[in-house]
Amino acid sequence: MEAFWLKHYPDGVPHKLELDPARTLIDWIETALARWHDRPAFTNMGHNLSFGEVDELSQRFAAYLQTEAGLQQGDRVALMLPNLLQYPIALLGCLRAGMVVVNVNPLYTARELKHQLQDSGAKAIVIFAGSAHVLTKVIAETNVEHTVITNVGDMLPAPKRQLVNLYVRYIRRGIRSYRLPKARPFDAIMACAANGYVRPREMRGSDLAALQYTGGTTGIAKGAMLSHGNLLANVAQVNSWFGRNDVPGAEIIITALPLYHVYALTVNCLAFFEKGGLNVLITDPRDTAGMIKEMSRWPFTAITGVNTLFQSLVHHPDFSRLNFSTLKVVSAGGMAMQKATALIWTEITGTCVIEGYGLSETSPVVSSNPLDLGEFNGSVGLPLPNTEVSVRDDDGNEVPVGEAGELFVRGPQVMLGYWNKPDATAAVLSADGFLETGDMATIDERGYIRIVDRKKDIIIVSGFNVYPNEIEDVVTTHPDVMEAAVIGVSGDDSGEAVKLFAVKRAGADLSPKRLRRWCKQNMTPYKVPTYVEFVSSLPKSNVGKVLRRELRQKDEQAWAGKTREPTGS
Repeated sequence: MEAFWLKHYPDGVPHKLELDPARTLIDWIETALARWHDRPAFTNMGHNLSFGEVDELSQRFAAYLQTEAGLQQGDRVALMLPNLLQYPIALLGCLRAGMVVVNVNPLYTARELKHQLQDSGAKAIVIFAGSAHVLTKVIAETNVEHTVITNVGDMLPAPKRQLVNLYVRYIRRGIRSYRLPKARPFDAIMACAANGYVRPREMRGSDLAALQYTGGTTGIAKGAMLSHGNLLANVAQVNSWFGRNDVPGAEIIITALPLYHVYALTVNCLAFFEKGGLNVLITDPRDTAGMIKEMSRWPFTAITGVNTLFQSLVHHPDFSRLNFSTLKVVSAGGMAMQKATALIWTEITGTCVIEGYGLSETSPVVSSNPLDLGEFNGSVGLPLPNTEVSVRDDDGNEVPVGEAGELFVRGPQVMLGYWNKPDATAAVLSADGFLETGDMATIDERGYIRIVDRKKDIIIVSGFNVYPNEIEDVVTTHPDVMEAAVIGVSGDDSGEAVKLFAVKRAGADLSPKRLRRWCKQNMTPYKVPTYVEFVSSLPKSNVGKVLRRELRQKDEQAWAGKTREPTGS
């Protein structure tokens, strides 16, 4: 597909970036640490770490991996941490030691953790003490030889460190009993000098830097192999797109999304690290009041999030009291941003939500709306520099502009493949380097991409394609609906039927029948949900993405062997 979108790029965004294929993240990290030595890099729970302190501490961790742990260049190290100061230290230490980072969700069950550790072959793990009891159940079945344990307050100064750790352990009961022989305390490693650290030699941009496991919503989680070059390319792409209004060394970003998720890893941690920005780490974004209180302490200039995060903020009474005068960038991704939430955000903050699109397999950003968007448009924007896209039908042929098809992506940010899964890699990476995303999309005459839905989530009603995102977006504009999710269920001879799960706003007086009648007024008949069910909440992933797969499973179990009665009109 011709890159006609370049004609519609914002002023100042280059059409092509010159990337050095030989450069590694080690080179990049050292450059940023030297340039911004005295500037604050990360802050959490009232304590700041400067770039200079991060330099020393990450080098100490790198030395531990190389000497005491005896790991070799290319060995995998799992990081199972929430947003704490320990995360960037461990991340940068692993990379500086030439290791491969394996990001792990600290909320994983024993089954999920065992799969990821076994699949990656990780030899070491840095784990939050609150998750350690899960590791005890599976560590004997993995290759993990070295365990580093850290508590919430380990990077805080005394006596705050002790007080925070006692509070988490005994008041909030955030740490369950565990037994991991020979586990090394993280703070003990930080107390040692960086003796023995050796900068890895003969590393290339094509070397593996991270295994980023997919969310597992489509089956067994697979490790996307992201090289040094992949991540550096995406950082350059993101900063070329968003950096025109930046003041180097002065930007402050609210980092509520977990850094172990590739979106926050690249867009928050790495991109802002390069330009000397400060990451305000939010450890528990589910504590909306606490997050807003932390935001009130900073003249923040940027924030990233997913729809559910923005939704929780705009509906909290304290949010509108914040000072938004310094806010320049509001980036949304990870799931479809609903128009109703975006409009409320703009009304309160005076800033427009800039929606983008990406995948774990693309490091992750593929496209984004421009900063001068003006108003929310429901698209995921234009392909970033050096990124090619193609919209194709089931036979692999490009469809005309404006028609829906599967989105294919090619660029320097596209992964090397799936770890130890050549068949799965071959199924999504074509010989010409295009990645088959599995997302249905359209692209208009200016190059703006709209994600219609996941290919697997399309519902076929009487031969018509029904896209859950569209219905969810319409339903959430109803004044009494907080959230919505749509799945396909077994229907009559016409094929599937649409089922809507909705969360009502507090105090709302809304019946399934009335909501269905409202749907009839706002969408064509075949899109109107046949079944409507109100629920108290929707199942979500760790980053707030609604898990339709879980809704389908629960619905199938609830109705097994029973006859459904359509919601009355």
